Amino acid sequence: MNRKTLVLPAVVGLLAPVLVACGGTESGAGGGDAIVVGTTDQLIADKDSPAPLDPAFAYDTGSWNVLRQTLQTLMHAPRGGGEPVPDAASSCGFTDNASQSYRCELRPGLKFSDGTPVTAEDVKFSIERLLGINDSNGAAALLSNIDTIEIKGEREIVFHLSTPDATFPHKLSTPAAAIVSKKKYDGKKLRTGFQVDGSGPYTMKATTEKNAVTKVVFSKNGSYEGDVETRNNKVELRIFASSDAMTKALEKGDIDIATREMSSVQIKKMLDNPVKDIELTELPGLSIQYLAFNTEHPAVKDKAVRQAMAALIDRGKLSTEVYSSTAEPLYSLIPSSVTGHQNAFYNKYGDPSPEKARDILREANITTPVKLDLHYAGDRYSSGEFDEIRDQLNSSNLFSVTVKDAEWSKFRAAGQRGEYAVYGLGWVPDFPDPDNYIAPFLEEDNFLNSPYVSTEARKLIPQSRRQADRTAAADTFARLQEIIAEDVPVLPLWQGKQYVAAQKGITGVERLLNGSSDLQLWELGTSGD
Repeated sequence: MNRKTLVLPAVVGLLAPVLVACGGTESGAGGGDAIVVGTTDQLIADKDSPAPLDPAFAYDTGSWNVLRQTLQTLMHAPRGGGEPVPDAASSCGFTDNASQSYRCELRPGLKFSDGTPVTAEDVKFSIERLLGINDSNGAAALLSNIDTIEIKGEREIVFHLSTPDATFPHKLSTPAAAIVSKKKYDGKKLRTGFQVDGSGPYTMKATTEKNAVTKVVFSKNGSYEGDVETRNNKVELRIFASSDAMTKALEKGDIDIATREMSSVQIKKMLDNPVKDIELTELPGLSIQYLAFNTEHPAVKDKAVRQAMAALIDRGKLSTEVYSSTAEPLYSLIPSSVTGHQNAFYNKYGDPSPEKARDILREANITTPVKLDLHYAGDRYSSGEFDEIRDQLNSSNLFSVTVKDAEWSKFRAAGQRGEYAVYGLGWVPDFPDPDNYIAPFLEEDNFLNSPYVSTEARKLIPQSRRQADRTAAADTFARLQEIIAEDVPVLPLWQGKQYVAAQKGITGVERLLNGSSDLQLWELGTSGD
């Protein structure tokens, strides 16, 4: 998801002293008692990212997928999807009609994995810690509308919000609202390293080489009390440098499951030529890919340049030729499967048209060809996608685009500093509500650190949150999508599908990832269990 991490496929860039793990299985698939899951979501340490697994810092899918196994939240996404349900809480709900006061009561007998009781004071400490540290990489903005937190006894907690927010239960289900212990986490500074201590379904131990985590072993937490039913005793998350290496390990039998992210080439190969004893499962996905603009950069400051790009780029060709139909064209930040979606960009620009783009630039007196550098993270995204975008723009003779790549940690920091005119990013939602595809890009403290401001949009976003019935906010979201299509602070490209490949005999694969790409390792088992 800052968010999360928010990038697709997501990786963390972090840096801290090298840590050597203790414990955990060394066995591959079929050996030992761990189900072995492969991923390419990296956990790496660098100077810009000192706290890879601190919920006050982490805001990317790879990090959040470790935190979801080990830290508990008051609410969580239920099995099968839908509205959040209590996890650390026994009950939660709004106490007013304005969606501005939210009360939770903790389950009795909650304990951290070290046996320390979990109290309402721990919940208050955790969220105030997130807001107080307010790290620029983190997800504090998700909970920034909390005005005060009221504690009543050891188990009752009331959140008083500064503005109405019907999405607040969803926000409490994210790792931004994870409950941590004052014994293990400083209230005023980040916790460096790769250890997590919480009250979630699993405890964890990480193994590292140099600055990178190579595997994480999750062991069932006997102290866990919550809504999740854990169907295994141990899962090993093994991290691969590439999807090629991960799928080769699956075919050799070294791992049981290959998940985030298999390449479109590998997926097509498995679809066309199935491998014996390996089953490929397609799951719904809510991730999107887009181009982000620094709207104050001289090259793209005039929105006519951004509009011309919107009129030129052929999303269908990107989806079919680069991603082999494992992605679908997207004409809004809100995916087609999410309530409130409108094909706003198609409604405004229609099919790709050099003529329309030329007219847009001519009317704005823009000199052509417009020179641009298109940036992307070479260790995270497909070069083919950005080469294709470059070729499409340059073939119009209206643009002269050069593609440049950088390592993710440098790329992300440079983007936030406004060094790039245009760059490619992905987004995995923090929660499946249309708000989470709009607010992170348009609010003041936005994920991109974008200088773009729409006064109308910033009035409409809080207005949409007053609607407890999210379908009632459809008109508001329709207008927000129209604003984005007109001003083009971001340019949506495609939405992805999710695939998991697994050895036969592994159960729960169809529930391993939900639509928000949240790993649910507790769903996994073996046919002999």
